[in-house]
Amino acid sequence: MVTAEHILEDLNPPQRDAVTTIAGPLLILAGPGSGKTRVIAHRIAYLVDVIGVAPWRILSVTFTNKAAKEMRSRVAAHLEEAAADLLLGTFHSICARLLRTEADRIGLNRSFNIYDDSDQMSLMKRACERSNVDTKRFKERAILSAISHAKSELVSPETYAKEARDYFGEVVARVYDHYQRLLVENSALDFDDLIVRTVEMLRHHEEVREKYQERMLHVLVDEFQDTNIAQYELAKLFAGKHPNICVVGDPDQSIYSWRSADIRNILNFERDFPGAKTVLLEQNYRSTQNILDGAQAVIAGNIQRKEKTLWTSAGGGEPIVAYEAYDEAEEADFVANEIATMVEADQRPYGEFAVMYRTNAHSRALEEALIRAKVPYALVGGTRFYERREVKDILAYLRLIQNPHDIVSFTRVINVPGRGIGAKTLSELERWAREREVPPYAALQLIAEQEGSAVKPPPIERHPIGAKQTRTLIDFHAMIVELQNVAEKNNLSTLLDGLLERTAYRQYLFSEFEEPEAEERWENIGELRNVASEYDGLSSGHGLVAFLEDVALISDADTVPENDDPRSGRVTLITLHSAKGLEYPIVFLIAMEESVLPHIRSFDDPAQMEEERRLCYVGMTRAKQRLYLIRAFRRYTMGSSSHNPPSRFLRDIPEHLIAQRSAVRGQHEAVERGPSRFRDEFARRDDRPAVPEDLVYAGGERVRHPRFGEGIVVSSQMVKDDQEVTIAFKGEAGIKRLMLSFAPLEKL
Repeated sequence: MVTAEHILEDLNPPQRDAVTTIAGPLLILAGPGSGKTRVIAHRIAYLVDVIGVAPWRILSVTFTNKAAKEMRSRVAAHLEEAAADLLLGTFHSICARLLRTEADRIGLNRSFNIYDDSDQMSLMKRACERSNVDTKRFKERAILSAISHAKSELVSPETYAKEARDYFGEVVARVYDHYQRLLVENSALDFDDLIVRTVEMLRHHEEVREKYQERMLHVLVDEFQDTNIAQYELAKLFAGKHPNICVVGDPDQSIYSWRSADIRNILNFERDFPGAKTVLLEQNYRSTQNILDGAQAVIAGNIQRKEKTLWTSAGGGEPIVAYEAYDEAEEADFVANEIATMVEADQRPYGEFAVMYRTNAHSRALEEALIRAKVPYALVGGTRFYERREVKDILAYLRLIQNPHDIVSFTRVINVPGRGIGAKTLSELERWAREREVPPYAALQLIAEQEGSAVKPPPIERHPIGAKQTRTLIDFHAMIVELQNVAEKNNLSTLLDGLLERTAYRQYLFSEFEEPEAEERWENIGELRNVASEYDGLSSGHGLVAFLEDVALISDADTVPENDDPRSGRVTLITLHSAKGLEYPIVFLIAMEESVLPHIRSFDDPAQMEEERRLCYVGMTRAKQRLYLIRAFRRYTMGSSSHNPPSRFLRDIPEHLIAQRSAVRGQHEAVERGPSRFRDEFARRDDRPAVPEDLVYAGGERVRHPRFGEGIVVSSQMVKDDQEVTIAFKGEAGIKRLMLSFAPLEKL
């Protein structure tokens, strides 16, 4: 038997209090890096080895399989074989286990299937058909999302129908009913149903409820701020007889409302369980005090929270670096160069670095900068920029315009967006093309010629495609020809704009995906548009060729494999949502601008703005030793330049915590500036020089830039009181747009 002294010896006083408080409800408010997983593992060991609770009478719930695996490993270090008797896992895994055990009692087939997302979508299509729903107007994904949200709040189809307040609600109610009937017909449950059916089982079957309430003497719930209403109700039911429920979480790290997580669960726990004890875990074992103080200054602006003060014995550490780049390219170059410098100077492995951002679209410039700097990286929680579905779709169109005989690009976009060209039609077209020994696009040309000719070919030579599909194929062919003409006479941006408009690609994204995902995918298209605009200075046609060639080289580049070198590993590129629960010695937070972080969608919603603030807080507290907060003066969106003010979160950080560095007037080296620089609008700086009239550049002039080298001016235009010059530089620098008030150009 392990002694209490052994279990408690390495814990600080609040951690010991959390471990040894056994009876009654307990709320553990655990700040980032405060050792909450350790506390839960030690608490379980204390219950078993000191108090004498049988392991099978302890329920420990967490949210991810990874977290559950880590928890079981830590508990096994204390309990060894006895850890196997714990009821420990995710909400879904535990519910699936209980439902299979009790299936006969609740009229459920014991061999029920669990449907994943793709299964649910297939079933949703059938449910919409049964409900006579126009899926061109009401998309299956949006309806499924509404149903999932209803289930997370324990709203049945009947209740949903009664409470529907608009036509969309009525549509969802109809489909919801058919969807549930189809699940029953298929002896299946979706992920939401695993929770809902378990709640229903415990509510309505007294024998089953008493069985599990008697068994579960102690209930522990980790990441409690991420629970939804159904999960919270489940936890309360489990603890209905023995109210020894311990929940661990941090309202300041609640960032998943879009998954139906309800921050009110943790904020109202003490109200729901009168007499509950609260323990604050405030000592941080991860970050320096400067990082903690900066993060706490940001989160202090929220109202929906419980006050706590993070501290560490590790000392103040390095100041937070606030860097102001000119644009996203310079922002990315700064990150890549900082990493390369620290790796070289300090012999740090690449794996110690992480770059975090609000949306996946911001990884594009980073990926290109890291590839140029030969810095290996791993993209976490997303797909490499040029491998993302929507990016590959548009690139396939551009490749098809450039080379109509590209079979890979042709087959990818022939039915994207959907045109009713199914696998059967495409198979017939390809078979007919093979018989004539021509590519499918050439066969398409032949079909267009046949249909447009007054003289019809003999039956043996006539294509086998039906009349409706033939019309669609001809329209597709005409669109490609039209876009080829645009490409011959216009720059790449004009071509891309025409392509997006002609295909109605934006409407397609918003019809296929829920709004947040559709917006992020459209932002990725905007980022591709930014890249394309850099080739506008090249003559018609040449811009498209150069662009596709460069993209191919970037997308085909391999990251450096890990080896025995001390600098092995990879830099992590990750969204802020995916970074929760992780930690890195050095963290870069980029795009710290209004409309990005916080996101523009939160401006009119105080609750969403608070979640954006929590998202920033989570990102900052991932850093152990050094933290960089970076923004760009200008950022290109959909090919046009925009200037967003610094993020309001930057202004919340006390000046004494920040070391300001900036790329000023095009100089790449860091320049010490006053720490209050982020508190003033960059565009209203007193030290911004006027542009002398003799620096007006004309197209064709040769210039030199101290960083990018020699180049030729493509165009120059006035932008308010400044002048924007587009220059085609030699070598890797490529085409750049520079503001004359910052770019130290020299005429040659």
